[in-house]
Amino acid sequence: METKSSYIFTLNAVLVTVLLSLPVARSGGGSEPIPADASQINSWFNKNVGDAASRKATLAPELAAAEANPKVIKVRADGSGDFKTINDAVKSIPDGNKNRVIVSIGPGKYKEKVTVGANKPFVTLRGDAGNMPTIVYDDTAKKSKGVVYSATLSAESDYFSAVNLKVVNTAPRPDGKMVDAQAVALKIIGKYASIYNCKLYGFQDTLFDDKGKHFYKDCYIEGTYDFIWGSAASIYLNTELHIISGDPLAVIAANARSASAEPNGYVFAHCKVTGTGAMGYLGRSWYPYARVVYAFSDLGDAVNPDGWYTGTGKDNKTVYFGEYNNKGSAGKFDKRASFAKKLSDAEVKPFISLDFIQGSTWLLPPS
Repeated sequence: METKSSYIFTLNAVLVTVLLSLPVARSGGGSEPIPADASQINSWFNKNVGDAASRKATLAPELAAAEANPKVIKVRADGSGDFKTINDAVKSIPDGNKNRVIVSIGPGKYKEKVTVGANKPFVTLRGDAGNMPTIVYDDTAKKSKGVVYSATLSAESDYFSAVNLKVVNTAPRPDGKMVDAQAVALKIIGKYASIYNCKLYGFQDTLFDDKGKHFYKDCYIEGTYDFIWGSAASIYLNTELHIISGDPLAVIAANARSASAEPNGYVFAHCKVTGTGAMGYLGRSWYPYARVVYAFSDLGDAVNPDGWYTGTGKDNKTVYFGEYNNKGSAGKFDKRASFAKKLSDAEVKPFISLDFIQGSTWLLPPS
């Protein structure tokens, strides 16, 4: 019979063996905050968003399985690829697809209204950073019987990604007289989506960023009124937000958060607001609990000193419009609307971590 001391020794040895055999959590979407120094963004990203091979312990099982066997199909306008149109390539992906499919899009202009349906998960649309392809269409809310159906590119599936693309809606600029003139360039409504180095062009309602948890990095987004709108929980990192001048009023973000318990909101970190005229606003209270945060961002001449639009007829008591360590000609907080919030270090922390979008379970670098 074993003595008590030998039994404890044996038990401890077993426990050590078990612990050593457990998978070790690797980097990927953790709680390390986005650095204040813009020169450290890429090193922070590389550390916190590792590739799929190093992230099996943290990724959702279906995503880890999908990334294990990726497939590439080629779209070339000159006929040298597998398909000549993006739509034909997307249609070739089977419903219920379980593996990452990278649609490699050659340079040129593709005049198509493209939809990646909800039944086609794990799709990446990827262009060449040195010669980015352009997806272009001219639909409007009037033509499509609803602004949400007007998008040039609609991404409705889970685990969607877009890399090195220009997405354009060439519908005429709304003049206040045209009926239902809103026109979306990109619609993102899947549960998870990552957008890298993409350029989005439009006027009113350029980007419909809705429903899921989304991440944008190194992008360019332009527009006039509510040109980023919807109910997603999204982080925009190192992205230029360009306010097109010429209208008496412009608004960047219209967030559709309808209750204090909802986890959604828009976070703009190390972003740059460009344009002229001081007629633009960082956001407005489209829904009563709208939540928008700007941190470490360069707010230029296009931004009105009030910062946040007050003319919606709402009292703005329940909105969460926060700013933290911004700079630029409109970066000063002293003239802000009364309901704006100057965030402390502790208050901003939840918004400048990838935990805000649960990044450890799904966010991967560009394919």
